[in-house]
Amino acid sequence: MEKLTFYALSAPEKLDRIGAYLSERLIRDVSRHRYGYVCIAMEALDQLLMACHCQSINLFVESFLKMVAKLLESEKPNLQILGTNSFVKFANIEEDTPSYHRSYDFFVSRFSEMCHSSHDDLDIRTKIRMSGIKGLQGVVRKTVNDELQANIWDPQHMDKIVPSLLFNLQHVEEAESRSPSPLQATEKEKESPTELAERCLRELLGRAAYGNIKNAIKPVLIHLDNHSLWEPKIFATCCFRIIMYSIQPQHSHLVIQQLLGHLDANSKSAATVRAGIVEVLSEAAVIAASGSVGPTVLEVFNTLLRQLRLSIDYALTGSYDCVAGVSTKIIKEHEERMFQEAVIKTIGSFASTLPTYQQSEVMVFIMNKVPLPSLQQSIEAGKAGENRNRLTQIMLLKSLLQVSVGFQCSNMLTALPSAFLDRLLSAALMEDAEIRLFVLEILISFIDRHGNRQKFSTISTISDISVLKLKVDKCSRQDTVFMKKHGQQLYRHIYLICKEESNVQAHYEALYSMLMLISIELANEEVVVDLIRLVLAVQEIAQINEDNLMAYNRCALFALGAAYLNLISQLTTVPTFCQHIHEVIQMRQKEAPYLLPEDVFVERPRLSKSLDRLGPEVFFWQSKISEVLGGSGYNSDRLSTPYIPQLTDEDRLSKRKSIGETISLQVEVESRNSPEREQRAPAEEITYETLKKAIVDSVAVEEQERERRRQVVEKFQKAPFEEIAAHCGARATLLQSKLNQIFEITIRPPPSPSGTITAAYGQPQNHSIPVYEMKFPDLCVY
Repeated sequence: MEKLTFYALSAPEKLDRIGAYLSERLIRDVSRHRYGYVCIAMEALDQLLMACHCQSINLFVESFLKMVAKLLESEKPNLQILGTNSFVKFANIEEDTPSYHRSYDFFVSRFSEMCHSSHDDLDIRTKIRMSGIKGLQGVVRKTVNDELQANIWDPQHMDKIVPSLLFNLQHVEEAESRSPSPLQATEKEKESPTELAERCLRELLGRAAYGNIKNAIKPVLIHLDNHSLWEPKIFATCCFRIIMYSIQPQHSHLVIQQLLGHLDANSKSAATVRAGIVEVLSEAAVIAASGSVGPTVLEVFNTLLRQLRLSIDYALTGSYDCVAGVSTKIIKEHEERMFQEAVIKTIGSFASTLPTYQQSEVMVFIMNKVPLPSLQQSIEAGKAGENRNRLTQIMLLKSLLQVSVGFQCSNMLTALPSAFLDRLLSAALMEDAEIRLFVLEILISFIDRHGNRQKFSTISTISDISVLKLKVDKCSRQDTVFMKKHGQQLYRHIYLICKEESNVQAHYEALYSMLMLISIELANEEVVVDLIRLVLAVQEIAQINEDNLMAYNRCALFALGAAYLNLISQLTTVPTFCQHIHEVIQMRQKEAPYLLPEDVFVERPRLSKSLDRLGPEVFFWQSKISEVLGGSGYNSDRLSTPYIPQLTDEDRLSKRKSIGETISLQVEVESRNSPEREQRAPAEEITYETLKKAIVDSVAVEEQERERRRQVVEKFQKAPFEEIAAHCGARATLLQSKLNQIFEITIRPPPSPSGTITAAYGQPQNHSIPVYEMKFPDLCVY
């Protein structure tokens, strides 16, 4: 062998003839079953290959590969393993000159086949499979960096290599036959096809460039589909964990895009399959956080929300097709519920990986998808449409809550832009109790920036709030601006939610948390005053009971007010204020314990039906609070003014309309635009003084306008039908007369300037000038 090697090195041009001779000998020995000579010939080839790196090695390699192929074709496992080992040695050699004509197609196919070996003997099967994996590893190493070689990333190669590796990852039967302790196992026993396949897959993916990721991932998805591996989802999650950690971080968004595309492709698959894909997406998103989720962030959420909408439709119709009953697959509603929960969890996972500004965009995007009963968005009619709308609203708000829980932003103005807040608060006025609760929870998660939420989970009147260990920061300038801009809007919605009959304990707890968190996170002196006025107005709702609330709702509102005023009085640290609140609470404990949270917000609330016969000593009085706080520097004028929420168009659109309100809206429009009004209003010259007066008197004008509206509404609600009909009839007659005048002016021809066509005064005009004879000014002619 030494002499042969020396001869080959000294006369490299003879190398191809040496290879051809050895190849001929080996092929003959294989066919004659002289395996000893086969081993000798193969060893000689290996040693020559390792020693000779000359320019003319290409022809020798051809002979070498022909012999390896011959061994791999053999049915003898030992020859297959021998051929594989030689190929692996060859794969580790870096050749000086590239080869233009060499093909590895046979080797990819054969090694993939060996990876799927089903030999009866377990040990031999394991050895053949390991040889196949090593062979594939060798092919990848040999071709992946050489641009002139056959492209290993082509689908025809990837569709064989990747499933072969996954097949061995999936079957871990060999692990059971190994010794239980890795310390006792020999080096040979430690390595199994599973571990080797994983290492090979990691190496393959680690070498994948941007353009090759798709071809490497697609076979994984097909393999998981074909073998129904999404449903237990353990193996699928394991595979994608390997993929996400192996590829270059900047390519991770490509994997996520492919998973999203696959989810869309499986839109009509079973809910368990879709849930598996979504779970894998969730895992992948968390890992991708270290790299990038990619440029199409909103597309990710768009896909997930579309799948959520489809799932709701499937659950309602019971069919994957538009026409119910056409589909042969039976849809199980609980499985669709599981899928929906998986999507919501994934939306949260994705959002948590994003920077703050993108999270804010995502929340606006989700909120714009929520169907709301407003003029801009049509709501589906009928019972099925209502169910679909309700489920969609709940699922999207759940998704929004998932995103908002992980959202941390110090500036409330950027966290809650006006358009987003308007839509969110309009959902707070809906009749569905569950939707209102979601909206409150979302608002709480935004406002709570110091983790105080859990400290207000139970409503109580504790005597010392220091035990709560609240984290209180001074209200920042941005927060002050936010409350100036949106404070009244928030108060109004809290007030209106308090009036809902369908509220349960969870709603009152959320309202309590909301009030307290605004007081801690966003409060300056003005906000505190407004919140106290608001809570006193809520007490008045329960006290007067115009909305005919049940005893529980009234007691809950009384208890809510007591708990809030108890805490806010201790936060303001005004002794006289604390004393007044404490006295009322003590009086309630003696006379009316059912007005305190300790008796109301329990499993079996103790209520009283005689709420209309309560004495004045158990109420918090606005005059008293105004007096004690006014003495400490608070705005006593504002404190003594009762809180009245403004009625807006949003309320009318969000709630069920009463006939009176609908008519009053029409009358308002008519009365504003009526000719009588126009005649009454003289042309007024606009000067600096008039503008100044308008600004100063704007509050009084608003009050007058509100009073006028109230009178109109009251008139249409309480006046007899005949009176209303007469009023509307008079309006209609006036409108008709005006229309007649307009038509008469329009139809009558213009007077002729020359006077040739004239008619006697009062006589009808029997003929008119044809259009083509009329003389129009130049500016009128196009």
